[in-house]
Amino acid sequence: MCGQSNHRPSRRRVLATLPAAALLSGFGLGAARADAPGIDLPAPGPRDTCPVCGMFVARYPEWVATILWDDGEAVHFDGAKDFFKYLQDLEKYAPGRSPAGIAGMGVTEYYGLTLIDAGQAVYVIGSDVLGPMGHELVPLANAADVAEFFEDHDGKRQVTFSEVTPPLLADLDRGRFK
Repeated sequence: MCGQSNHRPSRRRVLATLPAAALLSGFGLGAARADAPGIDLPAPGPRDTCPVCGMFVARYPEWVATILWDDGEAVHFDGAKDFFKYLQDLEKYAPGRSPAGIAGMGVTEYYGLTLIDAGQAVYVIGSDVLGPMGHELVPLANAADVAEFFEDHDGKRQVTFSEVTPPLLADLDRGRFK
C-alpha cells in the first residue's frame, strides 16, 4: 500500500526554530511538560525489510520503529502498527525470542521526526494521516503534541503502549477506530 504523509508543520514546530524561542525558554516561558525520552538505536539500512510486511523500511524514515535485542540485532519496522504486531506475536516473527531480551524500543514521533522510547509514547488512531501500511498508530511525544495532532488531523482516540492489543491492530487494518 502506498503511504500518504500529511505532515504539516505546526505553529509550535515553526516557532521552535526561531532564535526568539531560545530567549523565551531562558525566561522560564517554555512549556513545562514531560516528553517521551529520545532513544539512540541503529538506523535501518537500505536493504532492511519489515519482518511483518516485507517493505523496505528506510524508504519511510518518518515512520521507522526499531527493536534492539540484547545480542545487538536490530529489527526495523515501517510503522508502529507492524512494530506492535511483531511484539505481540514473537513466536511467529522471532521464534526463540522473549520480551526479556529487548534492550531498547523506539518509534519515530510525528512532529519532531525523532526516535523516542516506544513505551513512553502516546499513540493516536483514526486520523487523516496514513502510514505506509494504511491506518496507523501515530506516535507522539507528549500531551501537547497529542492535543495539536487531534486539532490538525482529526484523531479519534489516543492509546498508551499497554493499551495496544491484537484486536485494536485488527480494527486499524479494517479502518475501525473504537
